[in-house]
Amino acid sequence: MNFKRLSLALAGVVIAGASLAAQTAPAPGTQTATPKREAHMEKRSERQQKRIAQGVKTGALTPRETARLEHQEAKVNKDIAKAEADGKVTKKEAAKIEREQNKESRRIHRQKHDVQTRK
Repeated sequence: MNFKRLSLALAGVVIAGASLAAQTAPAPGTQTATPKREAHMEKRSERQQKRIAQGVKTGALTPRETARLEHQEAKVNKDIAKAEADGKVTKKEAAKIEREQNKESRRIHRQKHDVQTRK
């Protein structure tokens, strides 16, 4: 009977140890981002939001352009929140977000500098 309890206890310790090791060691190529990188993503979103607001203030953006840019910016912010939800942002997630932010930045520039203006 003692042997049975000892075997079950040992099996439980092995399973718990294996699950702990799996949680602490990230898979190769999925290193976590630093808090500095996370802060950079959030600050960049804030700067892009200010660029949109400045375009509205000067009349360079029409209401439709503004709505479209705001919608895309909200999608990027949602992706940032999703990436940070588990407490760490992987390099892969950070790269995806940076690509989205680059695309959004180009959209903002194009819309602000086209011939359409608010009437």
